[in-house]
Amino acid sequence: MAELIEIHPEDPELRKVVAASKCLMDGGVIVFPTDSVYAFGCSLDHPKAIDRLAKIKGVKRERAQFSILCGQFSQVSEYTKHIDTDKFKIMKKALPGPYTFILEAGGDIPAFFKTKRRHIGIRIPKNNIAQKIVELLGIPIVCTSVLDDDKIIEHIADPELIVEKHGHEVDMIIDGGSGHLTGSTVIDLTGNEPVVVRPGAGDLSILS
Repeated sequence: MAELIEIHPEDPELRKVVAASKCLMDGGVIVFPTDSVYAFGCSLDHPKAIDRLAKIKGVKRERAQFSILCGQFSQVSEYTKHIDTDKFKIMKKALPGPYTFILEAGGDIPAFFKTKRRHIGIRIPKNNIAQKIVELLGIPIVCTSVLDDDKIIEHIADPELIVEKHGHEVDMIIDGGSGHLTGSTVIDLTGNEPVVVRPGAGDLSILS
């Protein structure tokens, strides 16, 4: 059963953040809070952990629509192709924040996901816990949202309910307080103009 750790959302305790990042470094899978919903996560450089993540979601790794969570813009440039000035301005206006930007994948992304995928979702959440973990990890976190089976409520916001449902599938669950019920706003920046794929927690005024 997964270890449940409470971490203060505004002032994360260093020793607890270290424990979470070490779990990821060791190839573990965790559940952690973001600025939108709770998410499953693992280190980008652990293929077996990515396979576990795919199994939890019931998909094969090469078909998984996972995003990568970065701590800063310098990490984004390592895993994507060149971002033109107009698109970069949109991202700078939005991030950190509850947005997922779909960009052209670069670097070793195809190898990590065993696919020839050309696009990747990028997140830099405005959440102290998530930011501290990825900062200590030093590499992006592969992430995907924790869903509810309810047809009306899409996401599980209560960490204790996450423990009940997924405690046997992951190594650690971080309780950072009640999560949100709305996922991130997904914006595709791979074409000539930005396209809103899914409205969510983010304000669409960033596109104007």
